[in-house]
Amino acid sequence: MSAPELRHLRYLLAVAEHGNFTRAAEELHISQPTLSQQIKQLERTLGVQLLDRTGRTVRLTDAGAVYADHAQRALRDLATAERAVHDVQDLSRGHLRLGVTPTFTAYLVGPLTAELHTRHPGIGLTLVEMTQDRIEAALLADDLDLGIAFAGTHLSGITPTALFTETLTLVAGASHAQAMPDLLPVRALKDKQLALLSADFATRGHIDDYFTHHRAAPRITVEANSIQALTEIVQRTPLVTVLPDALTHDHPHLSPVPLDPPLPTRTVTLLHREGAYRSAATRAFTDLTHDLVRRRGYTPPR
Repeated sequence: MSAPELRHLRYLLAVAEHGNFTRAAEELHISQPTLSQQIKQLERTLGVQLLDRTGRTVRLTDAGAVYADHAQRALRDLATAERAVHDVQDLSRGHLRLGVTPTFTAYLVGPLTAELHTRHPGIGLTLVEMTQDRIEAALLADDLDLGIAFAGTHLSGITPTALFTETLTLVAGASHAQAMPDLLPVRALKDKQLALLSADFATRGHIDDYFTHHRAAPRITVEANSIQALTEIVQRTPLVTVLPDALTHDHPHLSPVPLDPPLPTRTVTLLHREGAYRSAATRAFTDLTHDLVRRRGYTPPR
């Protein structure tokens, strides 16, 4: 019996993903009859039916589901092996795939990218902003090399390394902050109008929990899914917001307003897949991230 070829694995996974031979063939840039013939050849080679073609949607059989799971892992491991072969230890070239949760785009990604380009200009970077659950799923699927997110409950197979403690703070435009007390009781927020991140940000959940715990009910006038939008709004209006303290320190037109009691802190972590191949680019980025965090004086993890 001849062994299946790599193209057969990719063909099977494409049909399973789309549930349709025509759409899978379009994605693979082959004809639908050719794709169907290749899948049948794979089934003859294995001596088992992999696809159920009787319904409106093509589905994996039980045997097909088991085979597809192993095929997906095999292709992922092969891609890892190819990157390992082409990995250049002197860092004259290479590539890093990084996922970050949205708040880090506002204050951490820029300095990290600048540091990477200065130290290792030959390394390319693919940067993706996404939620933490999607980052962890992408790491497990080998679609990312590293992620920057928060400590907490992680998916099995994800290894976190603590970077620093992020502090949230109430923020006002520099001109409006002058009229506020040095320490603002949280109950006093009932007289303030806030602009906050929308509920799809994990940060918003921390903020809401804080207000609920301290029985504060500020008026939320604006919700936005962009930190840049919030900073623009707060600069130009009397509205206040809640942002990472590190972002405020880097912004000339924003001022922190300490709350009593203070807002909660979170541990920022660097995430990777347990047992994943760590390329020279990945190791270099990990080192420079720790160096940059230390140099910028971010609070060490607790």
